[in-house]
Amino acid sequence: MERMPSWIRRHLAALRTLLVLTAVTGVIYPLAVTGVAQALFTGQANGSLVEKDGKVVGSALIGQSFEGHREYFQSRPSAAGDGYDMLSTAASNLGPEDVVDVLPVPGAKDDEGDPDEGRQSLLTQVCARSKAIGEMEGVSGARPYCTSDGVGAVLKVFPAVGAPTRAVSVNQACPSRPFVAEYQGVRVECGSPGEDYAAGRTVPVRGNVSDVEVPADAVTASGSGLDPHISLAYAELQARRVAAERGVGVGVGRVRQLIGEHTTGRALGFMGDPNVNVLELNLALDKE
Repeated sequence: MERMPSWIRRHLAALRTLLVLTAVTGVIYPLAVTGVAQALFTGQANGSLVEKDGKVVGSALIGQSFEGHREYFQSRPSAAGDGYDMLSTAASNLGPEDVVDVLPVPGAKDDEGDPDEGRQSLLTQVCARSKAIGEMEGVSGARPYCTSDGVGAVLKVFPAVGAPTRAVSVNQACPSRPFVAEYQGVRVECGSPGEDYAAGRTVPVRGNVSDVEVPADAVTASGSGLDPHISLAYAELQARRVAAERGVGVGVGRVRQLIGEHTTGRALGFMGDPNVNVLELNLALDKE
């Protein structure tokens, strides 16, 4: 029998390699890993699902919104879709230099024909959230670089170089009263929706806030937008409000005890900060 041509032998060898690797990496290895996971880590392998009264109410790994329910601890903000959407997990991609809003123009429409809502900068988002949380928790929501009405304290100064001749509080739409009356002797104007201030020099104004009572994780989203945890500081801030909403039977002391019971320490004892799983804590409150 004549020996097969070399090119046929090479193709057969490649085919055998493909079949073997497909069997090992596509069948044997996945089955082995799945079997070990189901045998030793059943809950985690199945999504760390959390049940209440026999029904799945969420996952210990995925955050969810409790907005509008004052009797529950609130989660940190989410930029994933409409919030905690696993199919749209993402951050806002806004950085610390994103401080100027695009003011909505009254009567204008966006590209989809809906009323123009403008665009809030990252700074204004943080300021607005801090103000709202301060009002909810009965503490000061003031932060550096934020106005008292919850927008970024930012001026656009003209000309960009040299002595100013005009200053505009670009995040406060007219007829709002600017957060400062003057800047270097120039009267500060409110912002006019639709006007282009790009040529001006951006001047964030820190203000005189020295004590920030609303924690950072309360006003900023996580990188994935799915974080199920909040900081211990944010949980402690909410304890009094939750106890008051729950009424007789669940006092502040008991609420704080539950916070402690659902606090996870630093990873490996030294990485990160202690945090609290919001869903598990709220379910524990319902059991009370």
